[in-house]
Amino acid sequence: MSAPKASLVKLVVPAGKAAPTPPIGPALGARGVKSIDFCKEFNARTVGYVPTVPIPCRVTVTPQRTFSFTIHTPPTSWLICKTLDIEKGSSSPKHDIKGQLSLKHVYEIAKLKSTDPTLKGTDLKSLCKSVIGTAKSMGVQVVL
Repeated sequence: MSAPKASLVKLVVPAGKAAPTPPIGPALGARGVKSIDFCKEFNARTVGYVPTVPIPCRVTVTPQRTFSFTIHTPPTSWLICKTLDIEKGSSSPKHDIKGQLSLKHVYEIAKLKSTDPTLKGTDLKSLCKSVIGTAKSMGVQVVL
């Protein structure tokens, strides 16, 4: 018989606004973790962010009902929307162009994404290509 394994919970929570309500409460409560403890720690660690910035985090819950979590950078699509001051991307990207993103903005977003724990060691060129791909899928043109 194998030992019980830790479970992983992926959440996207606005910075400084974690509360033991859905989706956090049910996701952690089902695994036997007090969601209020997570909320207090998450809010303390995201105090430097602008409120309402969506912060992805991965919560690892051990069989002893303790948890640890890592905070990641905001989603690339959100960063592009904020850079261009648009609400959301295009539903038909090749036909409906939402805006233009300069290579300087692409580089800055890629530089920010390079600080993400899961992207450590990824070269900046690959991250820039990823940002350009995300922009194209949102109906945003990348210009020089």
